[in-house]
Amino acid sequence: MGARKRNKANEMKEAKAAKTMAVLRDCPTSPRKMRLVIDLIRGIEVNKALDVLKYSSKEASRRVEKLLKSAVANWQVKNEGSRLEDTTLVVKQAFVDSGRSLKRLRTAPQGRGYRIRKRSNHVTLVLETVNNASQSK
Repeated sequence: MGARKRNKANEMKEAKAAKTMAVLRDCPTSPRKMRLVIDLIRGIEVNKALDVLKYSSKEASRRVEKLLKSAVANWQVKNEGSRLEDTTLVVKQAFVDSGRSLKRLRTAPQGRGYRIRKRSNHVTLVLETVNNASQSK
């Protein structure tokens, strides 16, 4: 490995370590339904996002709420010295990728079979810290 490639790899590794994130893999909900819920919380403060998810009528919001709590717990482990009340956490990135699809057959008239695709998805949340002192200016 060349020096430039190694330096770039180290920079990317440090940037990834600085992020606080949580990933939910193979969630048995279609990506389209999950994106409706994720769009509600993208870019807003974590406490507001938890409130929105708690009172949402969508079934997928329960899973995203649990994932967001996991991301906050990851932030607390990474930043042991700082308090959650002193900082403002914001959902910086939130995106949904499609996972694998289970293919099934459903019986149909006249000896046919209709294909059913049971979709799954992968959800990724990235949190960012915004200090209250800089926010109040």
